[in-house]
Amino acid sequence: MGSLAFAQAKNDTIKPKENQIEGVTLTARKPTVESKVDRTVFNVSNSSILAGNTTWDVLRMTPLVSIDNNDAIKAEGESVTVYINDRKSVFTGKELKEYLKTIPADNLMKIEVITSPSSRYETAGSVINIVLKKRDDEGIKGSVTFNNRQNAKNSQYTNLNLNYHKKNFTQTLIGSYSDNSYFQRNTSVNTLYKDNDVTNITNETLGSGKSPSVSSTSEYELNDKNNIGLILEYYQSKNASTSDADIVRTKNGSPSDSYHQDQDVNGRYRTLGTNLFYKYYDKEKNKILDINLGSNYNSQKNQNDFLKTYNTSSDIRQLGISSHEQMRNYYIKVDYTQPLGKGGSFEVGGKMDFNNNVIPNNLSGNNADNLRTRDVFHYEDNINSLYANYSKTFFEKLETRIGVRYEHIDYKMREDVAGTSRKDSYGTLLPNLLLKYSFSEKYDLSLTYNRNLWRPWYAEFNPFLVPTNDGTFSRGNMDLEPNPSHRLYMKFGFMKKYFLAARYMYTDRDYWTSLAVEDGKTVMLPANLNGKVQKYYLFANTNQTFLKNKLNVNVGVGWYYIDNHDFNEVNKLASKDYISYMGASANLSYTNLFNKNINLSAWVELSNQNNGNSLANKTNIFHNISATKILPKTQMEVSLQLMNIFSRPVFDATTYSQDGFSRSAMRSDWYGFSLSFVKRFGNQKVKGNTKTDVEKNSGGGK
Repeated sequence: MGSLAFAQAKNDTIKPKENQIEGVTLTARKPTVESKVDRTVFNVSNSSILAGNTTWDVLRMTPLVSIDNNDAIKAEGESVTVYINDRKSVFTGKELKEYLKTIPADNLMKIEVITSPSSRYETAGSVINIVLKKRDDEGIKGSVTFNNRQNAKNSQYTNLNLNYHKKNFTQTLIGSYSDNSYFQRNTSVNTLYKDNDVTNITNETLGSGKSPSVSSTSEYELNDKNNIGLILEYYQSKNASTSDADIVRTKNGSPSDSYHQDQDVNGRYRTLGTNLFYKYYDKEKNKILDINLGSNYNSQKNQNDFLKTYNTSSDIRQLGISSHEQMRNYYIKVDYTQPLGKGGSFEVGGKMDFNNNVIPNNLSGNNADNLRTRDVFHYEDNINSLYANYSKTFFEKLETRIGVRYEHIDYKMREDVAGTSRKDSYGTLLPNLLLKYSFSEKYDLSLTYNRNLWRPWYAEFNPFLVPTNDGTFSRGNMDLEPNPSHRLYMKFGFMKKYFLAARYMYTDRDYWTSLAVEDGKTVMLPANLNGKVQKYYLFANTNQTFLKNKLNVNVGVGWYYIDNHDFNEVNKLASKDYISYMGASANLSYTNLFNKNINLSAWVELSNQNNGNSLANKTNIFHNISATKILPKTQMEVSLQLMNIFSRPVFDATTYSQDGFSRSAMRSDWYGFSLSFVKRFGNQKVKGNTKTDVEKNSGGGK
């Protein structure tokens, strides 16, 4: 929600040259936060907040980014697509979180929050592009990190990062291992309108996970124009958790049912990704050809056992749940860019995606009699896409970009036992437009438009009914449809460090978690909800440096207004028709305190998380304070972080449906402290930017 983070600044800056070329000012370092036409860039390279952190930790402190209690990443309150080095990640939700926790923050160059992406990106809204460092100096170099974190429980993390470069060959190897434990307490009240059916649930969960991972990037420069490379990634997580829930149910004020429920879960998640790439780059003509061929395999195997006790210890019912979800993805992607006329550039490309996924579920035990005990859900799709972008600058003041993306999907799904199936296909055009007018070097105004389409995740189609750890049930929905939206974004920049932004978003269909009653069971499921939703957003941001660039301050505040009145009327939801709330954040960093190589940083965010038919009941104040001591002679760093020590976050929200509403409050485990040790070796210099001028500046990248 307009969260803003920060890093340290260098001690000295190089004074601008008297004769500037095209208005460029040379500085020793980029600003911590850069506000561009279509994106906000969080420059974290060599920042004090990197020590001992993972990419997931830094992402939580990135401007405009918020993360909810289900670990879903959002930008300006909307869902995002995550890219790593301009390569789309196959992970979502909790799997994406666990994967990003295996990438050490020490490898980060910057994080780009692209609020108005061009047609090159396959996305439903905003894009988060995580750019990693590229070391290309001769020899071996790297770092070792040890981290111990104390939240409700204790966790450890270690990482080894190696890089070797000799002449035309570069090899990077990253290995990590984490041993995490967590505790979570959740209370919820599910209210059904019929019979005034109210269920009170108190749930506690204790979990642990052991996660090794390794990734390898090999790149060979054939000549000054041609590069080839191979990326290999392997990640594994072995998890275990136990939970205890007390459920009390009443109807019309009279007791209906009560019981205690225990759950034990054991699971293993594995993923293997490969990406073979070729890149042609003619520096003189600024022509680029980028070809990627890859595959991804994910496997998630879970074994759950439930024990339910009804009133007396002699009445125990047991239910076992096992599943083995597998996802196979194959793709080929081609991108080509070249200059076109004076001040113009043209970009064209396409991608072919093939997915083959399967989810088998099995139920067993003496409490499975009234449930379907076995089924296998299959999902297959083929997505073909083509795009084109044309960018041109007129009169040296007006930057333009016009683009269009066409996507066509064929998909089919079926259940082996139930026999239900669905087969469908559709094509869609996704246009976008960018305009930026610079009145002078200090004042500019930009306008962007994007049409987006959000597709359901394949697992959200699976209709197999599964008990949860709080006495309710959950399933997917085969009838889900894609959700289109339109976004209009305007930004005004002045004095190169103050920015005002306004956004309008419109959609006439969405799908969110819904509450329903099926055969006497309370079921949570995704459902299409038609009706108009209009969102308005105003945001102000500034980035300032003081005390010879030692003190860096970034502050932002946003106001959100949501018009849900038509949405609620069409779907008969007893929710708020109009929602107004604030989001704000601030970020401070101080470099080289007392000239003792001590860096300080602090981050605070005011967050309200309202999503569709789910409304926040509580405003959270997240904060993080860290101090890092650098030992230059030994190339070591020691860092202490304090996380949410003054206020423990509570995610409290109410979700509305046609049959009732559910209020859930979860006490987050996002608090405590961590201590990190980082040992570096070899030459730590990195490339400042691995992208070409065409990639950086075409289409509103400035």
